[in-house]
Amino acid sequence: MENYIVSARKYRPDTFESVVAQKALTTTLKNAINSGKLAHAYLFCGPRGVGKTTCARIFAKTINCANPTPDGEPCNECESCRSFNEQRSYSIYELDAASNNSVEDIRSLNEQVRIPPQVGHYKVYIIDEVHMLSQAAFNAFLKTLEEPPAHAIFILATTEKHKILPTILSRCQIYDFSRIESSDIIAHLSNIADKENIHTEHEALRIIAQKSDGCMRDALSLFDQMVSFTQGNLTYAKVIESLNVLDYEYYFRIAEHIITNETAQALLLFNEILVKGFEGNIFVEGLASHLRDLLISSDSCTLPLFEGSDELRGRYTEQAQKFTPKLLYRAIKLCNDCSMNYRTSRNKRLLVELTIIQLTQLTQDDGDEIGGRGPMQLKPIFNKQHKASNTHTDTSQTPVQQPLTEKKAVQQQPIINNTTKESESSTLQKGRPESMRPVPPAKGAGFGGMFRSTMSTQTQHSEIKKADASITSTGKSDLHAQEEIQQTSTRLTNENLRQAWMSFAMKLPENERALADRMKIITPTLQDSTTFTIAVDNQLVADMFQKESARIIKGMMFEQGDTKLRMKIEVNKIVVQRHIYDRTKQYEILKEKNPIIERLRVRLNLELS
Repeated sequence: MENYIVSARKYRPDTFESVVAQKALTTTLKNAINSGKLAHAYLFCGPRGVGKTTCARIFAKTINCANPTPDGEPCNECESCRSFNEQRSYSIYELDAASNNSVEDIRSLNEQVRIPPQVGHYKVYIIDEVHMLSQAAFNAFLKTLEEPPAHAIFILATTEKHKILPTILSRCQIYDFSRIESSDIIAHLSNIADKENIHTEHEALRIIAQKSDGCMRDALSLFDQMVSFTQGNLTYAKVIESLNVLDYEYYFRIAEHIITNETAQALLLFNEILVKGFEGNIFVEGLASHLRDLLISSDSCTLPLFEGSDELRGRYTEQAQKFTPKLLYRAIKLCNDCSMNYRTSRNKRLLVELTIIQLTQLTQDDGDEIGGRGPMQLKPIFNKQHKASNTHTDTSQTPVQQPLTEKKAVQQQPIINNTTKESESSTLQKGRPESMRPVPPAKGAGFGGMFRSTMSTQTQHSEIKKADASITSTGKSDLHAQEEIQQTSTRLTNENLRQAWMSFAMKLPENERALADRMKIITPTLQDSTTFTIAVDNQLVADMFQKESARIIKGMMFEQGDTKLRMKIEVNKIVVQRHIYDRTKQYEILKEKNPIIERLRVRLNLELS
């Protein structure tokens, strides 16, 4: 059987021209070689699989080439090039710092540096993963790296530049390699597929490029794996099956459910994805990427940012027309928040399902202009038709405004006829005090409106029931009873006061978080009908609340005639108990509390030690 060579080794670049997506760096190195301005130390840093060691090898072979080409490439025909290609060169050394990171290894290297090369002009030392050297090894290497012999050149390669000592960095020319873009990886894989007579689909190569995350070596490894799985026929369906990638068709379907507010269908689709073995974070991250592609596809200026075939680009452009940029932005933000909270969540499925419910409600105009942070009024989640009730309720109130207890009471009453019912409803409504009519509090109505909305439901309903019974039986309402009910409905209590206090604290903006947090841990106490007190820890906090008192009272105003709410601030005095360590003083204090102890000491003839 012929020895198989993986694509990452078989198609490893051997010239600067064949290096993928590092044009700026290779041009700089070729110009340095052509002009003869070579530094004694280089540092190649960047992510894995982007060509650091490959460029170091090509650079080392080129500077020792006897007949380089006019554009700065090695000839691959001289003795130096052939010995390097056959891995028998004594002028180019590769050292793995991960396994040779001790002081003895660096000292041995320092001894070898003194010997001039036998073939070529330079002795080149390529030290890979140089950040793995120990602190002592770095210190032993400093002097040689700063002043090496004229024939020695060092090329250091690392993926973690921040771990290298600043004294090493200052002695090197630093070259930062960037991640390889998906388009460059796709083009390189397509070129290899043509040479190997492998049939590929563009979408299949795109999935491989996305999974490789900018690393060419990983992309080539996945490419070999997919070729073995598909027997040389790389299709999109087979690649996503092998790599366990979620098909973008699911994201197109979930996006349609979002725009049409189909919450139940979206939840069922998510359940189908879970049944197939995909984790919730994979679904959320994929959905965020899909929404991002919709966002850039909605504008012709950003359309070049889309990575995909022309056919797929057309589908994204078509679906993007159904969304507004604001809606897509808020959807992406919801997915991003879910992705960040996924790892720490205990009920991960519930977290994703709540996100899906919010996504399918985004088309509702709730007046929020801060990117989806405000409260959301959910539409009906499941399209379940409720049968209309055959009973007649109070026609002067809407179903939302009518209290639940009153609805039940009305439904339980027997229906005599429509005329009698309407007259009774009208009589009940007219005879009912205005304060007992279930009107929702207006926006910004102050403490009075908030008090009415937060009054005990049981008390209100019981009073309404009693008033209705009295009005129905006699047909007349007692004016004195109405005044008592009115006074009861506007009475200030500790419970109402604390609810208004907390409600104001919750409404404070983000830039006043310090004041809001202080208010949340303080409990106001009612002194009389118009005054309440708060207790704080120190005078600094007291001054802060004194400064904000007018605004706080205005926000939670309780008006009763011409009297307005007042706030008193008290500073808690901290009593510091000092320990007495003198035994005589301790005994004196003890004797004052219990004189019997002194008599006992005298009788037993005891002395203090």
